[in-house]
Amino acid sequence: MSVKLEGNGLFESSRMMLPEHREAYNRYMIHKDPRPNPVIDEQEWLQIGQALQDSFNQHVPVTLQIYDPYEHKQATGFVTVINMFTKEIKLRYYDDWDWIKFEDIISASI
Repeated sequence: MSVKLEGNGLFESSRMMLPEHREAYNRYMIHKDPRPNPVIDEQEWLQIGQALQDSFNQHVPVTLQIYDPYEHKQATGFVTVINMFTKEIKLRYYDDWDWIKFEDIISASI
């Protein structure tokens, strides 16, 4: 009898993976273990607030570390609006802008 027909030999010899399956598997492996949201202490919040305020008042660029459960995100731009009611800022890049929530900001530096 052939070796291919013994045990799992038939399936082992004809194993293949479609590109769609490989992409889905890679997406699964990236997103299976999300990072927890870090806890920011009060002193760090004061430094973040000072950097945002300086960017808003003096029109200097600020670099923000933004929380994302699956990757490290960083954004650099000018703070144009600080909305205390909705607890978010409007960060203007060189050609675009985004609203960023206070709770997503990990650190800020000028």
